[in-house]
Amino acid sequence: MTTRHDTAARTPLDIRLHETQLAFDSVAADYDGPRGNNELIQRMRQTLWSTVREELPAGSRLLDLGCGTGIDAVEFARSRFQVTASDWSPRMVERARERAEAAGVSARLNAVHVGIQELDQIEGEFDGIYSNFGPLNCAPDLRRVAAECARLVRPGGSLVFSVMGRIVPWEVGHYAMRGRFRRALVRGARGVTPVGMNKHTIWTWYYLPREFYAAFSEHFTLSRYRALSLFLPPPYMVDRVRRRPAFYERLGRADDRWGGLPLLRDMGDHFLIVMHRR
Repeated sequence: MTTRHDTAARTPLDIRLHETQLAFDSVAADYDGPRGNNELIQRMRQTLWSTVREELPAGSRLLDLGCGTGIDAVEFARSRFQVTASDWSPRMVERARERAEAAGVSARLNAVHVGIQELDQIEGEFDGIYSNFGPLNCAPDLRRVAAECARLVRPGGSLVFSVMGRIVPWEVGHYAMRGRFRRALVRGARGVTPVGMNKHTIWTWYYLPREFYAAFSEHFTLSRYRALSLFLPPPYMVDRVRRRPAFYERLGRADDRWGGLPLLRDMGDHFLIVMHRR
């Protein structure tokens, strides 16, 4: 079996995973700033936090897939959850451990260097699994991830995932108006798509909610899903929000009110999906 250190036997998939890892390693030092935690991201983050708390009581055992610098994991550890936080980027894992120590929650938060494609390395039973801001979009085999989630989460347990969607009206309009039609339609691609970040490449799959759920349907029932940042623009357009905060606050309220409606919930920069173990 090829390991993460076996450079001589790397397959194209191994190379893509390594390139994705390098991309996130390269931004770990400043990912808590505008790149990874601006106002629009914080707004979506709060939605995932409240949903996890609706699904599971404090004290529950949580697995974080793609924990990044540990913002979500520390928040839940502070709220008395027991959290195992995993990430494919070793530098992100280092940041998560540092954050947990600084927050005084290391006893309730264990950060491990395990990629989503390596969940067979994690043992134990969890009450819920969550993932925020699209780490699952980087998983090369979503059905395998679903099977591992089914192994790890107890019957009746919850999955709460924030996933990058296919249909983003703001993005299509933004790039089409600038004549960048190929970029405007990048999320419509079938299969893996190279996305640039910090002079590196993140290999990404985009999904409609029903496409995403199909990979999990054997083991999980669909509870609900909703759009995130549909009326609001994607996080990389945060400068617009800062120029007209009152106007965009009204759009945020429209997201909250209507983002879960049929048709509308299939769009947005991300969608939030909740599933339960059969």
